[in-house]
Amino acid sequence: MIYFEKIRELTKLIPASIVDFSIERERTSPPTQASSNFITNKEQGDWAEMLIFRAINETSKNYVAVRYGKSDDIIAVKKHDFNSDFGYDISKIKHSEIDDYVKKAVAGLEIRSSAFLIDKYENQMQKRTDLNLKKALSVKKQILLEYSDILKEPKKNKYLEILNGINENTIFAVSFIRPSWKSTEKLAKLSLLFKELKDAIIIVQKRDYLSITPKVEDLKVVHKWIEKFNVPHFYFQVFFDKSFGISFQNILSLITEPEKEGEYYEISEDIKNQNKTTIKINT
Repeated sequence: MIYFEKIRELTKLIPASIVDFSIERERTSPPTQASSNFITNKEQGDWAEMLIFRAINETSKNYVAVRYGKSDDIIAVKKHDFNSDFGYDISKIKHSEIDDYVKKAVAGLEIRSSAFLIDKYENQMQKRTDLNLKKALSVKKQILLEYSDILKEPKKNKYLEILNGINENTIFAVSFIRPSWKSTEKLAKLSLLFKELKDAIIIVQKRDYLSITPKVEDLKVVHKWIEKFNVPHFYFQVFFDKSFGISFQNILSLITEPEKEGEYYEISEDIKNQNKTTIKINT
């Protein structure tokens, strides 16, 4: 089975609620003005693209990276297929003149940038999770020690069951509506403790991982490109200290498995990108 046939079979398994490959992608309009945020992101994207471009061309003995299409697109060709007449940038050459050349590529690369130091970020997120886990378990212990008499009352004992069920393993699935008792000073203090407990649990449950971020609408563009050229496609996410890559084929495979959503990937509207639906794949 050739590469595109594998991709086509995968698209048939993807829920239409995520992306419907049978519907043509709608054309979008470019931004009408360049905001300072847009310019910053553009410059950061150019830096990331140059980093990967140089990494290939300065270290590889077998492949050459060539700019193609948008500024964040690169194709890699075998050195013996490299056309010096076209050079290292074919983004402004008519497609009709280079289509056969592009078909010789061994890979198409989509480059994305992220303004983070991933090791430092993940270390800080782990510290935050550990801190709030300890806080939640400490507040739970305090409530049980000081307020168990109140929680044994028939209308309040459901909270006693919730507390007894919280431990280091179950805390990631705990959910409850915190009480808002105020009729006595002791009940008011208990309500505040439940608020502390819930706030800590929310932070523990929050999945703050850095990710590779293909936009759903771009999957159709890449699919169409692969249909035409039959060249494998890869996404690269460049952080300030590391770069991560994943194949287009693996992206499609992931979103055919709903049981992996939440841990391996999530699908959300990206506020920073005009609310476009984005697949965020855990690095």
